Amino acid sequence: MDVQRLRVLRELADRGSVTAVAAALSYTPSAISQQLKALAEEIGSPVTEPAGRGLRLTEAGLVLVERAEEVLAAMARAQAAVDALHSEPAGAVSLTFFPSGARMLLPGLLRRFADGPIRIRADVADPPPGDVPALTAGVDVVVSHHDELNPPPTRDARRWVSVPLMREPLDVVLPPGHRLARRRGLRLADLTGEDWISVSVGWPVDDVLRTIALRTGVQPRVVHRINDFAVTEELVAAGLGIALLPRYSTDDRGGRRLARRPLRGVRAARTVEAVARAATAARPAVATVLDALCAEAAAVVARG
Repeated sequence: MDVQRLRVLRELADRGSVTAVAAALSYTPSAISQQLKALAEEIGSPVTEPAGRGLRLTEAGLVLVERAEEVLAAMARAQAAVDALHSEPAGAVSLTFFPSGARMLLPGLLRRFADGPIRIRADVADPPPGDVPALTAGVDVVVSHHDELNPPPTRDARRWVSVPLMREPLDVVLPPGHRLARRRGLRLADLTGEDWISVSVGWPVDDVLRTIALRTGVQPRVVHRINDFAVTEELVAAGLGIALLPRYSTDDRGGRRLARRPLRGVRAARTVEAVARAATAARPAVATVLDALCAEAAAVVARG
């Protein structure tokens, strides 16, 4: 069975169209279609079928793509073992961070590789947790987050590697002069009637707020939904609302700008993790970066 054809099938599963696969692999759409046809002839069963104007995987295609990642990962590990005989890990590794994760982890990660043979290429995006696996089709590592009480949809462990980086508690953030800022901890009932600034529905912090509401019976009054925590911090500092924000990535300036108080009586936290395709994670440079992310996350927690 031709390995390149397995790679094409894997890309179709993740990217969704022949045109997208062709662009990613620098082929023409016609060449991609020929590769898929040849793969079907190799296994004696169609791997795709028409779906509207595009294609979807058949049952045989779905089974095959699950095993394709194992084959590609095994090949990557074999190549890594040979490469380790001659040189240290090197090359470019691309990462996508959610915005507050980039603020928290990216500067330290870049410093760790400032003088080495591994080059970090980073960008920022904040997809819902369920969209993270698809994002790994175009980037080596996705640093993502989700509500610890509401984990993302199950990912096939044969296809994706998930590396836990940290548990980041979520604190109530208030203006320093707020009437509740003198308290050492707060319950949600203490905050009844306050204006909350949250994020879009479906994003982790809002999931936590809704989970807390369901468990306590107290419904927070959300007046703004903003996905940029830096903007939320400015609004809270200006006295325009309160928020539930992550502990280690919030710029409270030692309490002078914002008052951070733990939420009592409920567990409120997000899980930060790094996600990569199994075959990608087997590359030495990517494995080295994943180890460095773990070390940087541990350093952030220690400082926090």
